[in-house]
Amino acid sequence: MRSSEQSASSQDCSDQNASDRVYAVERALLLLQCFETAGENRSLASLAQQSGFYKSTVLRLAGSLCRMGFLQRDAKGFFTLGPELRRLGSLTQTSVDVEKLMRPVLCNLAATTQETASFYVRAGRHRICLFRENSPKTVRHHLEEGGRHPLDVGAPGKILRAYSKHAKDPELLAVRRRGWVLSRGERDPDLASISVPVFNKYRELLGALSVSALLSRFTKEQQQRARTSLLIGSESLSAKMRFLSTCDLFPTSEAS
Repeated sequence: MRSSEQSASSQDCSDQNASDRVYAVERALLLLQCFETAGENRSLASLAQQSGFYKSTVLRLAGSLCRMGFLQRDAKGFFTLGPELRRLGSLTQTSVDVEKLMRPVLCNLAATTQETASFYVRAGRHRICLFRENSPKTVRHHLEEGGRHPLDVGAPGKILRAYSKHAKDPELLAVRRRGWVLSRGERDPDLASISVPVFNKYRELLGALSVSALLSRFTKEQQQRARTSLLIGSESLSAKMRFLSTCDLFPTSEAS
């Protein structure tokens, strides 16, 4: 096996002992990971190039994967993902408790900032508050889970729009470069909010993580503290939800 095959087979599970690993299985899984978009078909040559495996190795691995339903090969010799992956994928969607992943991060944000923390997803021209943890303060921005708000106002909406594949507005492109956004009095003249994006491992936007507060007490120092906490929370959620898609979070959410 050439060196590129050796490095490819050992790049994952590097913290495991050699006795806990089956390299042939890892190579087969790495071959599946070469597929990156829905409906994608790949030639033998492209799979060999991306994986670093010999074509003969790819053929053997793909043959086993096809027999087990993880890959399919058409009459022209192109490979696509097989129906067994869809079946297994449907099982993971029902087994992942998103709230259990989200709630600790929101609770920590609310405790750290003393303000309301929330997570929004896109639904057409609106944004939905999927989860929230209200501020422990008596006077606060009170949010309800499931609340629907316009997409074109507020920091969460700007994040959801900025990371759309159709975003061309200079303001949104600036948000995308910066990686966070602050809004003051856009949806409510007495409120301010800061939002950051949450991604999966493929850099697909899952939603917007936000902290909102009364504008009168949201000083620059508090904004900085909230932004730092949000970026830490976003990194944590992106790691926890790296294998999820927007459909796992909210079936009718839209990324466009």
